[in-house]
This record gives sequence, structure tokens and C-alpha cells, in this order.
Amino acid sequence: MLDEKKYKILSKVNVPADLNNLTNGDLNILCADIRQYMIDTISQIGGHFGGGLGAVEIAVAVHKVFNAPQDLIVWDTGHQAYPHKILTGRKEALKSIRLLNGISGFLKRSESEYDAFGAGHASTSISAALGMAVARDMKKENRKVISIIGDGAMTGGMAYEALNNSGLIHSDLIVVFNDNRMSIAPNRWQIANYFTDMIAHPDYNKLKDQVWELTGKLDHFGDRLRKILSKTASGVKSVITPGMLFEALGFRYFGPVNGNNVGKLVRIFNQVKDLKGPILVHAMTEKGKGYMPAEGDEQRLHASSPFDKLTGKAFKKKPGPPSYTSVFGKALVQIIKEDPKVFTITAAMPDGTGLDIVKKECPDNYCDVGIAEEHAVTFGAGLATQGIKPVLAIYSSFLQRGFDQIIHDVSLQKLNVVFALDRAGLVGADGPTHHGSFDLSYLRLVPGMVLMAPKDESELRDMLYTAVKYSGGPIALRYPRGSGLGVPLKDKFDKLEIGKAEVLKEGTDIALLAVGSMVNYSSLASEKLCDDGISCEVTNMRFVKPLDEKYIDSVVERNLKIVTLEENSIVGGFGSAVLEYCSSKNYNIEVLRIGLPDKFIDHGTQEELHKIIAIDPIGIYEKVKLFFSNKKVSTEVVM
Repeated sequence: MLDEKKYKILSKVNVPADLNNLTNGDLNILCADIRQYMIDTISQIGGHFGGGLGAVEIAVAVHKVFNAPQDLIVWDTGHQAYPHKILTGRKEALKSIRLLNGISGFLKRSESEYDAFGAGHASTSISAALGMAVARDMKKENRKVISIIGDGAMTGGMAYEALNNSGLIHSDLIVVFNDNRMSIAPNRWQIANYFTDMIAHPDYNKLKDQVWELTGKLDHFGDRLRKILSKTASGVKSVITPGMLFEALGFRYFGPVNGNNVGKLVRIFNQVKDLKGPILVHAMTEKGKGYMPAEGDEQRLHASSPFDKLTGKAFKKKPGPPSYTSVFGKALVQIIKEDPKVFTITAAMPDGTGLDIVKKECPDNYCDVGIAEEHAVTFGAGLATQGIKPVLAIYSSFLQRGFDQIIHDVSLQKLNVVFALDRAGLVGADGPTHHGSFDLSYLRLVPGMVLMAPKDESELRDMLYTAVKYSGGPIALRYPRGSGLGVPLKDKFDKLEIGKAEVLKEGTDIALLAVGSMVNYSSLASEKLCDDGISCEVTNMRFVKPLDEKYIDSVVERNLKIVTLEENSIVGGFGSAVLEYCSSKNYNIEVLRIGLPDKFIDHGTQEELHKIIAIDPIGIYEKVKLFFSNKKVSTEVVM
């Protein structure tokens, strides 16, 4: 139970209905309580932070005015939704957020009836909310539908597709635009610059007042004009407020309003909740609001590992090997300085992909396109037509959004675009929306694609160099989240032979064919298998496409059993490629595939998840031992 003295109002609020009898003064105290509770909790366990601090008043006001879960509230991603979770029966569960068997860091329908739509990727909320609104109309139900979307998500084209369709369908829908001028990093949204410049201009409010006063001096005509301007969505208001864009798309625009003033939000939500058609409320908020270290941070402490509450500084970890991400970023700077035609692209994740290093060292060879993966891919394709060498650094699960562009705009035209997929495999606390579980499968089927995965951070450097030097079409490399293995890094690069595997250890019983992160695990498992008298050949396959077919032929000729190992879905991935090749050659050989099961994997640390799924060294050892003994190997995973 929460301390009633420390959290005077929050200690009494367990579900949204508990807000019904609270005064504006109580609501202000509640907002302060929520902020303090977030600081107290997230400082201990880590998590997404700054966005939620800025959205406290929006969450409180929405739940004060609307009747969830009867009214459907759709949050865009989960970064801003921690206060929503606190207000909807999960304040104690917040202590377990993003931990194994704890609540999700994002919205999850199976977690709460108050989570109307699951969301981990951005820009989806308006589309989903419109679908719910149309379904409500079809079923003749009486409920409100509210979408809450940040300006960072407004860099995604899907949001505009939904806005346009909402204006055409004209169902009752309320969009709350949480405008904090930030994405994860400072926003890359040109329209936001227009909004910010206009609202900050000293003549903005003066101009609004002057236009209104002018109409009042025009006798009866002025009265009629005022009535028209107050009723129409295309009056002077559209010209002198940021609402012009939204009103052109068919929305009635209200704002901008102070989104960190809960009383004003409650008032405006009460004003608009019964209006007909699509409504947009523009709420200006401050990411990191109420916590000085966040307010002074460039990313407003968007997300953090456990930190000191007084300073906001993350607790120091024991020094270890550099991350794959940082090794990638530094290697890219080195490559760009040798070849200025290399150009890097990120989709709103400069720090997360290592391109912050490129931005600092080689700003002319860097572009952040915002949360717009589809555009990023085709933008890269356009660069490639002119002899530039684009490197797109995008999280594995985010690149899924650009799948059509990979096929239609890049591969079909055989353009030399490099795809660098960070966070491949299981990412840990962010869970199933962010796990890079499918990239080997969805990229392997693309004609002309070269696909590779490094066994360690040194090989990552060589693969990046190989990719930039490749001229035969699209090429991709995928690598995991977290620290490398601590291997020495060379000063220079080696260009790898496309489609050539590397035998690390010879054996006579079983060939462990591994890619990426599974190479080291396979080496460790082989040592334990050797102690049991099972001789394992350990091979770093390097390339998922094209396969080293000559090597596979040699394995078959030596009558070794084959085990494929990958941190990717077992459906359609590396193991499937090996099986397909063996089938095409009519090889009669036993093959065991080890990888991620055909299901979505929940959140937890990478180590915890690897153990549960049995793809860690012990799990590999146990599966291979059963396989060698001709016993059935279970692929069932219980989470």
C-alpha cells in the first residue's frame, strides 16, 4: 500500500472512477503525487520516464472526464502512458514494469481492460481509434473514443493517413495531440517548428485579439462575421493558429492549451466530449515536467536505467566491453572519413543506433528522418540511384514497417542500400513489440538480398565494411542489443568473402551451424558436449543468404548430423534455409533447428529469456545431447 502521508491523493485512487468526486485542487495534488511516485519507482528499476512525466495532467484529465473502459482511450506507444497505468489499477504493479513476469512497458490489451489497443510502435493510435469509432457507429453504441498521440509520432506517415480518413468518414472521434516538441531525441518534425515558432511569437496572442476586436467594430456585419468565424472550421482562426493543417483535414481544432494545467484540460475535455465529428485538442506539454534533472536533459530522460533521484544520473555499471551499437557507430565514422560518399540515415533513433556519433563527427553524412521508416528506406533508394552509399541504421522490429519499400523500391531495382539492423534477436525489457525476432525470415525471402550476422563486435566492423564496399544490390547485417564479447578490435577492416562460412572448431559427430549471437553460445555448449564424448564442429556461418552451400555439402559428405542455431524465429529463418537447401539436393540427413519459438516472447532480461527458451549454452547442450541420442527434442516454451 502507498504511504498516505507521502501520496495524499494517489493513495486513495485505485481506478478512474475514484476521480469522480475530486476537486481541481485534489487533481493538482494527484498530479504531483503521480510524478513523485514515478520518480520514486522508476529511479529504482529503470524504464521510460520523461514522456510520462509530461503527460500526467493529460492522463488525469482524460480519466476524470471520460468513462473508461466504456469510453475507449487509445494511447500512442507506451512511453507517455505510465500515468495511465498508475490510474487504472496498476500503481503497485508499476514496481515490476518491464521486469520478468511484471507488467509491460507498453500498452497491452491482455494486461488491462483499460488498454484499448496495444502499442509499442508509434503513429498507430488515430488509425486504431478511428476503427473503434466506426465499429461503435455500426453497433449503435454510446461511447466516446479518444486517441492520445505525441508530436514525435506525428512524424510517421500513418498518422496523416488516419487524419485524412477521419476527416472523410466524419465519425465522432477526439484526438488529443500531446505536443512536447520532442520525440525520443529532439523532434524532427517540420510542422512542429511552425507550431513552436507561431506560438512563441510575441505577436501571436496580440494578433488573435486584434482580429477579434476588429470584427467587433464592424457594426452588424461584425457580429455576423464573429458568429461565422466562431462556428466554421475554416475561418480566421485557421490562419492565425496552428490548427490550419488539422482543420484542412476535417478536424475541429481546439487549442493550443496548456497541457500541464489539469484544470484547463478538464474544462476543454468537458467542452468537446459531446461535439460531433472529428475533434483535435492541441495540448502543449513539457517532457520531463516536474523533475529538474529531466527538464535539463537533452532527451528529457526519455528512458533510463536505475538512477540517483537527486541528480538523475544513472548508477555506474561495472566497466565492460563496448556495446555493438557504439562499435558500429565508431566504425561508421572511420568508414565515412575514408569514403565521403557514405551517407547515414536514422528513423528518430540517433542514440539507439549509434548514429549520434556520426552526427557529431560527420554531420554532412547524417540525416534523421523522424519516425518514418518507410520514407527512410525509399530515401536511401533515391540516394543510391545517384551513386551515394546509404547506410540505414534501424532497429530490427522497426524495419518491419518498411518491408514493402525494401522489396519494391530497393531490391527490385537492385540498388546498393545497406541495412544495419540493431536490436536483432531478443532485446529484453521492451518485450515483444521490440524483439528483433523476424528479420532473418522477412529479409531472407527478398530476391537479391545479402544477409549476414557477426559472431562478435570485431566481425561487425568487417561486415559493415564489406556491406559498404558491396556493389551487387541490397545488403543487410543484423546484430544484438547490448555489450560485445570483449574481443580485440583491429585498426583496419577486412573485406569478407560473400557467402563464405568460418569453421571455428572441427568435429566428427555433429555440426553446429550458428549465426550471430548463437556462435559464442554454440562454442560454450560444444565444450560441455565434448566432456560427454560428443564431438561437435562449430561453424560461424556468417551469411544466411547466400548460404555456404559447399560447406553444407562437406558436412553431408562426412555424415555429420546438423544443428542450426539462430536468435530468430524458427519459422522461415536460417534453419529453414538449410533445410530447403538439403531438400533441393535430396540429402538424407538429420537436422535440428534451434531458435525462437513460433510465438511472441514476453519481456525480461536477455539472459532470463534465453534461459527460458533454452537457447543459452545449457539449453543448447541439453537439446543437442537429446538429438545425438535420437530422442525427441521439445520446442515448447512456457512463459
